[in-house]
Amino acid sequence: MAIRKQNFFQRYRKVILFNKNLILSGVISFLAGALTTQIYALFDSNNLSNALITLLIGYCVYIPLFALLFYRDNKSRYVDPLTGNKNSKNVKEDTKKLFGTFSFSEIIFIVTKLYIHYSLLQSSVQPYQALALAELTAWGVFLISINTGIKVVKLFK
Repeated sequence: MAIRKQNFFQRYRKVILFNKNLILSGVISFLAGALTTQIYALFDSNNLSNALITLLIGYCVYIPLFALLFYRDNKSRYVDPLTGNKNSKNVKEDTKKLFGTFSFSEIIFIVTKLYIHYSLLQSSVQPYQALALAELTAWGVFLISINTGIKVVKLFK
């Protein structure tokens, strides 16, 4: 049984690390968003502005953090083992694949999150509760979408 687990983790190591990076950056982004939505609600009652600003703050945290974590875990793919120089071809290929996959998945995430967050705020749900429910639902849809996308574009051959 232990050998099967080890084989599983070796086989799917890159996908597991990819999802770990998504979730870690997402959790930190969520915390920044929860703080933002609650503070914003104290100063302004415009629910649409609250949802949009919270989304923006979340992305300002999420994207750079994910990029850093992804690069750190995949650094060996971007360095030529013979020369030690950066392998620009691999960087460009992966950047295109990530951009395409993220673009599609993020549109789904944004629409889902904004709709649910705004609707719950309109229903007088507390801002942090509205964000939590919207974020969790959007993340579920996003994770399915992005994992399907990385498989389609063969990010990890």
